[in-house]
Amino acid sequence: MERPAWAPPGIDISVPSVSRIYDYYLGGSHNFEVDREAARKAMEFIPGLPKIMQANRAFMRRAVRFALDEGVTQFLDIGSGIPTFGNVHEVAQAASDESRVVYVDHDPVAVAHSRAVLEGNERADIAAADLRKPQEILNSPQVTGLLDLDRPVALLLVAVLHFIEDADDPRAAVAELREALAPGSLLILTHASFEGIPVPEETAGGAVSVYKNIRNPLIMRSREEIAGFFEGFEMLEPGLVSMPLWRPDAPAVQEDPYAFSGFAGVGRKA
Repeated sequence: MERPAWAPPGIDISVPSVSRIYDYYLGGSHNFEVDREAARKAMEFIPGLPKIMQANRAFMRRAVRFALDEGVTQFLDIGSGIPTFGNVHEVAQAASDESRVVYVDHDPVAVAHSRAVLEGNERADIAAADLRKPQEILNSPQVTGLLDLDRPVALLLVAVLHFIEDADDPRAAVAELREALAPGSLLILTHASFEGIPVPEETAGGAVSVYKNIRNPLIMRSREEIAGFFEGFEMLEPGLVSMPLWRPDAPAVQEDPYAFSGFAGVGRKA
């Protein structure tokens, strides 16, 4: 297999990666045949996966603009993946010169790419760290160098918590990050769920097993379980809802049914 120039040395390009599969769903070019194969296999069960990812990105952009409207100009995006068009730093920095963004990912491909994309950008950086180790993130030179944790930060956990198994205690990780943030900080979150997917749960389960087979289990949680991540945050209007229903730019009537899969919400730390 030909190793493209953008693939960092030392990574195994014969193993699918969640962030490259996501890149493929979004129409990006930073993925290999092995990723496309896994993506197509998952789409046999949930054909609307690309639509779900697009709804997810659209929500993220609205939430970033909302944070800026609330005066929050610092962003910590954990599980940021491969930077595709309309990423957090592009949206935030286009709106405000004050914006500072730190991306965090543990996938070496995502990290290498982000470094290349952010080269020369003084107000955005990427840390190689894992959501399961919050202190590693908080003490990273990127976070300590760019963000002032005594001022409000928008913490983005967009499409990442569903890759963390209950055994790894994702709620404790979120709580630890919350404790480190100043009052007025925002939690911007999306999470996969069987609720809202326009196919039977058994069918959707087929896509879940594709992720399990590539050793990146996808944990589908209920709305109630997802709401639990907002402990210590005041849930802002309209609450925990389908992604297109969170403060849409236009009425969400024309949306593809798949866009309503899973949940999105924004909370504020008191």
